[in-house]
Amino acid sequence: MDTHNFENVWVAPLTPQSFLDRSAYVFRDKTAVVYGAQRRTYAEFAARVNRLASALRAAGIEAGDRVAVLCPNTPPLLEAHFGVPLAGGVLVAINTRLSSDEIRYILEHSSAKLLFVDTELAPLVAPYVNDLPHLRQAIPIVDDQAGAPGLRLPGPDYETFLDTGSPDPAPSWLGSDKDTITINYTSGTTGRPKGVMYSHRGAYLNALGEALEVGLTSESVYLWTLPMFHCNGWCFPWAVTAMGGTHLCLRRIEPPLVVNLIHAEGVSHFCAAPTVLIMLVNHPASQDLRLTRPLRIVTAGAPPSPTIIQTVEELGAQITHVYGLTETYGPHTICEWQSQWDRLEPAQRARLKARQGVAYVHAVDLRVVDDSMNDVPADGQTLGEVIMRGNNMMKGYFNDPEATARAFAGGWFHSGDLGVMHPDGYIELRDRKKDIIISGGENISTIEVEQTVAQHPAVMEVAVIAVPDAQWGEVPKAFVTLKPGTQATAEEILAFCRERIARFKVPKTIEFGDLPKTSTGKIQKFRLREREWAGMEKRVN
Repeated sequence: MDTHNFENVWVAPLTPQSFLDRSAYVFRDKTAVVYGAQRRTYAEFAARVNRLASALRAAGIEAGDRVAVLCPNTPPLLEAHFGVPLAGGVLVAINTRLSSDEIRYILEHSSAKLLFVDTELAPLVAPYVNDLPHLRQAIPIVDDQAGAPGLRLPGPDYETFLDTGSPDPAPSWLGSDKDTITINYTSGTTGRPKGVMYSHRGAYLNALGEALEVGLTSESVYLWTLPMFHCNGWCFPWAVTAMGGTHLCLRRIEPPLVVNLIHAEGVSHFCAAPTVLIMLVNHPASQDLRLTRPLRIVTAGAPPSPTIIQTVEELGAQITHVYGLTETYGPHTICEWQSQWDRLEPAQRARLKARQGVAYVHAVDLRVVDDSMNDVPADGQTLGEVIMRGNNMMKGYFNDPEATARAFAGGWFHSGDLGVMHPDGYIELRDRKKDIIISGGENISTIEVEQTVAQHPAVMEVAVIAVPDAQWGEVPKAFVTLKPGTQATAEEILAFCRERIARFKVPKTIEFGDLPKTSTGKIQKFRLREREWAGMEKRVN
């Protein structure tokens, strides 16, 4: 028998759209999305996604066209994770913390044909939105929860745009589950940001991996503290939907509001960088936190300290520590918990949980290797580069085959992070090959910051390193030598930087003086780091 003729019986494309189709059928009357006073069932959620998809097609979006969205964690961005791919398009969710120039670069590089932009963020794109050659239309998203009036661009708003579409199910334009579903731009740690391409297949498998690893069910209530623009929210828009859980959208993180929602809505899960956890546990509102149901918190970004892990778990929550990169759809590893560790003292448990761990159930391969790609000894001491491969690897960088080839050298993805392999097979990060700063979960290139500071007319030399910060984990600090005969204050240089790069990349402090150098004139950054981190254990992810 020629089984090839029956392939459509046992092979179906893997796409996250199938998750919404199923939940809209099985959980049609169950609450899918909550945002302020808004409550929508899965049937209503699916109808809005269908409207968006058909409206996009009517607006001229064709298979493979990029559709950009610049807005906080509000329902339109959640809907775009399903509606844009259903229309055949590729979603480009843009970091809301970027500068106007950085956003313009992404819009130009991705050749986005449509842009949905929240009115509060519209001033970032207004100066050039009509000059982008590929952009056909910019559609304002009007949100009554916005804290500032912002700017409403001309033309119909998001809700009016949806009204041009049909709520009826739209036929899929998916050609293959290897087609690109989203492009996520990195933070530009080595210059301009690179566009990381995710596939429908990868998004599907990563979403199921998240649901399995963190225990999502149809009774889960997921609070959107993690930005959806960041690795597509680690695939949780699709994971929560797959299980028929409830999305609790959140425009901005305000500790009193987070605590209130945990109480009022019975939040079961949320993801957050350690800096968010630090902010939450140290806010007076957290003193009133009384959990009425188990709360699972997934954390990554900069590695959480054992102290913050222990502090959060003393509130009754359960911490799950994961690690990954934009190129791995977010998490690639998880500190998989072993039941025998429950008998250890709290400090010992927290120390074990601070490790990055093992590969996700769907991720497959994880190694720590030397420069010849040989595995380092599993002794918890020998440093090597963390490399990965598996179902959660990006397809490559959009329109950048050279960078893709470098990242995949030797048939593995090279993270650029340095770590050790423990005897039990769990990895732990210790440093990185490049001087990348991770501040509150955002990557910052020291080279980019140095080049910006150096543009100031009074600056002769500059070195930027990560220094410890109680709130953000680490922040950039600039060491500056001024040109002879010139003067400049720290505030003047900081104001100069704020005009040119995103605010989270601007140095928090500036120190003036001579820079330590080798005999050949190379700045010795390690001496600056040793001084700033004296008496502290610098653990970077």
